[in-house]
Amino acid sequence: MIDTIGATKGHGFEGVVTRWGVTRLARKSHDGLRTVGCIGFWHPVRIQFQVPRSGQNGYHHRTEINKKIYRVGKAMKDDASNAMTEADLTEKAITPLGCFSHYGQVAQDWVMMRGSVMGPRKRLITMRKPLLPQVSRTAVEKTELKLIDTSSKFGHGRSQTSEEKAKFFGGAVAKRAKTESKASPEEAES
Repeated sequence: MIDTIGATKGHGFEGVVTRWGVTRLARKSHDGLRTVGCIGFWHPVRIQFQVPRSGQNGYHHRTEINKKIYRVGKAMKDDASNAMTEADLTEKAITPLGCFSHYGQVAQDWVMMRGSVMGPRKRLITMRKPLLPQVSRTAVEKTELKLIDTSSKFGHGRSQTSEEKAKFFGGAVAKRAKTESKASPEEAES
């Protein structure tokens, strides 16, 4: 178990409806629809901190506690079959077919953990030992991975490796590309 520390994904300056989930006002409201109806009383002559106001949304420093580590892997140059498990003996790398969207290939050492992590794809995350001793059953018991999905994350990919994809399609993709390239010059002439 570890704690993760980082900055969330930034969204810039946002209004109260997006930032705090305030209900929109009625259609014929006087001073706008996406505002707070009343920001407080006359006295004291200050706005209380509980009143929703517009401002910066996202890019906030957050700490998430008790993330379970599933696997720590080495870089692809050191271990090309780093996504292999005891149940799935296929030799494959952790990078899916077509790479991770908006990230690319995993070239460095990596950590697989349970749940989500704050921030965009390439933001730096700090990991630390948990502050409290871990005694719960979910923290103590070992988790065994059966399968690490390395199918394409673009569209509806089903193949775990490029060899499996080539075996399934049996050269149909290459034949289709040839026929399309032959058909395109004829269409250009007419």
